Amino acid sequence: MTNSVLCAIDVSNEAGDSAALKTAARLAALDGAQLDVIAVVPDYGLSQVGSFFSKDHHDKMVEDANKKLHEIVTNTLGKDQDDMVRHVVATGRVYEEVLSLAEKTNPSLIVVGARKTDLKDYLLGPNAARVVRHATCSVYVVR
Repeated sequence: MTNSVLCAIDVSNEAGDSAALKTAARLAALDGAQLDVIAVVPDYGLSQVGSFFSKDHHDKMVEDANKKLHEIVTNTLGKDQDDMVRHVVATGRVYEEVLSLAEKTNPSLIVVGARKTDLKDYLLGPNAARVVRHATCSVYVVR
């Protein structure tokens, strides 16, 4: 039995990540597993760029990402499913935050979407590739 399925979503790419979300929900339902969905916002606070943003910019980004994450889950899976999904908004680098959450929650599967193929990325986006390489559980990549 699977304890949970973790799905990484880019809230700025709803159309591109709906297939990954549908796949994650289907796989979680097969085993009666909890579906966790994570969105990651960048951390501008520690970089030189951070000084150009207001002090509450990060909080607004997290709030907006959380709203968008709920919208995407509701639009893709329905309101009933959204109520059962654990929503996580993290700050940092996508692959690091996905792997960090996976370490904490110990999912049986991570589902990620692949970006548009580009020869420089060897047919897999850099975040998905890093999650695949470093995850301690199975990773399902949705094209």
